Amino acid sequence: MSCNILIFMVDQLNGTLFPDGPADWLHAPNLKRLAARSTRFKRAYTASPLCAPGRASFMSGQLPSATRVYDNAAEFASSIPTYAHHLRRGGYQTSLAGKMHFVGPDQLHGFEERLTTDIYPADFGWTPDYRRAGERIEWWYHNLGSVTGAGIGETSNQLEYDDEVAYHATRKLYDLARGEDARPWCLTVSFTHPHDPYVARKKYWDLYEDCDHLLPQVPSIPYADQDAHSKRIFDANDWRSYEISEAQIKASRRAYFANISYLDDKIGEVLDVLETTRQEATILFVSDHGDMLGERGLWFKMSFFEGAARVPLMIAAPEMAPGVVTAPVSTIDVCPTLCDLAGISMAEVMPWTHGESLVPLAAGGARGQAVAMEYAAEASYAPLVSLCSGWWKYIRCVLDPEQLFNLESDPHELCNLASKPEHAKVLQDLRDHSHRLWDLDRFDAEIRESQARRCVVYEALREGGYYPWDYQPLQKASERYMRNHMDLNALEAKKRVPKAP
Repeated sequence: MSCNILIFMVDQLNGTLFPDGPADWLHAPNLKRLAARSTRFKRAYTASPLCAPGRASFMSGQLPSATRVYDNAAEFASSIPTYAHHLRRGGYQTSLAGKMHFVGPDQLHGFEERLTTDIYPADFGWTPDYRRAGERIEWWYHNLGSVTGAGIGETSNQLEYDDEVAYHATRKLYDLARGEDARPWCLTVSFTHPHDPYVARKKYWDLYEDCDHLLPQVPSIPYADQDAHSKRIFDANDWRSYEISEAQIKASRRAYFANISYLDDKIGEVLDVLETTRQEATILFVSDHGDMLGERGLWFKMSFFEGAARVPLMIAAPEMAPGVVTAPVSTIDVCPTLCDLAGISMAEVMPWTHGESLVPLAAGGARGQAVAMEYAAEASYAPLVSLCSGWWKYIRCVLDPEQLFNLESDPHELCNLASKPEHAKVLQDLRDHSHRLWDLDRFDAEIRESQARRCVVYEALREGGYYPWDYQPLQKASERYMRNHMDLNALEAKKRVPKAP
């Protein structure tokens, strides 16, 4: 059996900032050290550019159309195996500290232990409704207040959460080092930064005072000239209610970069404990999706453009040589990769798994299929799908004209080549591949059924007694510190790391 596994997941981290590990100008010394000993996947894509569907796919190796986690209020079924199930079944102890945005009564999904509650609600309250296309749901839809309110804050809802995540992760590593459980372990540490709101502590904010990257490379494109889906994102984000100044754009991006440095410190705290307790582990670093950061005038996620869809992915494992892989890969590849590294078979469920192990790719092999993405949440009125194959990206939605981009010659995706005769064969090949993967009429019908059911259930459960599914972390107080059923003579030696001579 393979060694221990430590997974760092962050939220809404733009993968274009990780061309080969963190960009040189980012103040991220711990992530740069990790990158130096990792296989770095330069073009990794989320399965869906939104938290809950992206995370369910990351954990299960399946697309949202299979998990049915279409949006941030869709239930993740207990019957779908995750990497936590596979590893636990194979003899690992599995723990989660932090966010995973599970919706529904199952708040573990294979984790034996969960050390914190989640930062987001576990109920159906954030369900989009295709029957009300174009109608903003004011109380929970994103708006641009995160941009106009960007700046310094010494604490916030999210800073408080990630401080707690790091604390519990380091405490868990000390517990694991005591060796009371002989099984190998998999610890997932999942932070909510650098997800907006764009608020950062001054010590990190000050690192970017003279940063040359505070303005987007692609200025805001007028609303009338945006593609159809980007217009829907603008409308969902209530753009007409805000005047965004250049100073606010700079402040938002500065705080975002500052929060990458904050995360780097928190990850460094965890890695320091791993090192000082003399534990070995395969380490994986990934984000659930990206953030447009004002490129083209777009913010947050919900788009297949590179800023929102591309994520950092680095794996430091003895079986995978350090270096950079430029071929497109997916976060759905993480589950089979972890099982491959751990020597655990997924054969029983592989016919229904869309991901594939990245271990052969790191050794110079090729990914066997195009990278697929889906989006069916707020700011969509019908599902959107995308394929990345080589340098080509293809986007399809029944409501919109097709899009085709060559990312090698057009990295900012400014030239839609779908109507160019010289690219007709590429377009047709990707269109045919897309039709083999997706029946969009059926996909749309399944989404609408799910939305309608959840709206009824949520309204019912908010009447009378309210018993939400939010996870309550369990602590066995009688097993902590010093208690009278313990051998007090042996207790201190047992809890000391490293062991006393």
